[in-house]
Amino acid sequence: MYWLQKSVAILTGSVLLGVGVNLFLVPHRLMEGGMIGIGLLATYYMQMPTGLMMILISIPVYVIVFFYDRSLFFHSFHGMLISAFFIDILSDMRGWNLWSTSFSAVTGGVLIGMGVGLMLAYETNTGGTDLFAQFLARRYKLRVALLIFLIDGLIVLCSIQTIGMERMVFSLLTIVAVAATTHMFSGLGRPLPPYTIIGPLFSRKMDDRSSRHYVNTSTRYRNREGEGDVLEKINRKRMK
Repeated sequence: MYWLQKSVAILTGSVLLGVGVNLFLVPHRLMEGGMIGIGLLATYYMQMPTGLMMILISIPVYVIVFFYDRSLFFHSFHGMLISAFFIDILSDMRGWNLWSTSFSAVTGGVLIGMGVGLMLAYETNTGGTDLFAQFLARRYKLRVALLIFLIDGLIVLCSIQTIGMERMVFSLLTIVAVAATTHMFSGLGRPLPPYTIIGPLFSRKMDDRSSRHYVNTSTRYRNREGEGDVLEKINRKRMK
């Protein structure tokens, strides 16, 4: 079941990436960070396919990750290939944009963030800097969305002489939308943390018989629900 969910997440995320890049960013020559941004620069000025450039530039990063984190390598490689494929195959959507630059910057960023977040939630990514960010997050317990935001921002800032100040400002708006949406969606595949419902606490004036009856009743009820004996331990500690 997990592999089915992961396959659906990769396909959905890759389509969202392809739509966000081709329908909203490319028509206004906006930038995104990471390997997608570098691929977009190659598209704008060398007419090279964005997805193909993502694959080529990601190879050195995959070589490094292969030697240090084999699990991450095997979980993410297919995500990079599929997302690059959809970014290139949906390139015909570039002529469909009818929206303003500001709307396209935010909407494109949201769609890309949804795609990246879905893939990160199931331990895969688009390769390149996303892979590098996930690698660092796993090793040093950092927030992957924050790392992606910092790397993306650095790449966009370095491209100011190429795209100009106005496009850079809108591109920064795009990566903010990407980072925020990535953070929201990257936790979808993880189980929810356990919770504890704490009932009424005892008063010190309660007699011993009443308190024992309350503890036993609460414990039997929680055991029927499969919650364990957390409430009993809390109540006993409070009675001391």
